[in-house]
Amino acid sequence: MTSSPLNPDRLAERLAEVYLVVGPLSRKVLRVVEQRQPVMGMSVGVRAVLDQLHRDGARTVPQMAREQDLSRQFVQRMVNDAAALGWVEAVDNPAHRRSSLIRITADGERAIDAVLAREHELMSHVPGDLTDADIDATLRVLRAMLAGLEDVERTLVE
Repeated sequence: MTSSPLNPDRLAERLAEVYLVVGPLSRKVLRVVEQRQPVMGMSVGVRAVLDQLHRDGARTVPQMAREQDLSRQFVQRMVNDAAALGWVEAVDNPAHRRSSLIRITADGERAIDAVLAREHELMSHVPGDLTDADIDATLRVLRAMLAGLEDVERTLVE
């Protein structure tokens, strides 16, 4: 292993290895979350909406869609599902008449807190002697990959 920056070709090869792990990991997490939530009826999409509102406060559907890199229509469907369960509500948006703010309800807070607690318990079973430095390095790499892809995506749109 080297501590020097990789040349672009080697970097591309190593980051491809990361993608090969991140894809199955992401799908496995989604499956486990959905399999562990059937009693509550919480899909992964609704969970994402509740988690975002729990962390960041009230948002419009377009804001949530942008922040999650999802279509507005999909986020709207997830908001509708969450609203039907009493987990979110639309409130007036002082900044925009036609785009309501979506706010998590007390029932929604309890639901996402329960999900987060179960996920925390699951993550506590990850084996290994991982350190804060390991996690920091992982997050740094994943954020760099995300930023690089966002740059590529912007150039494709322009």
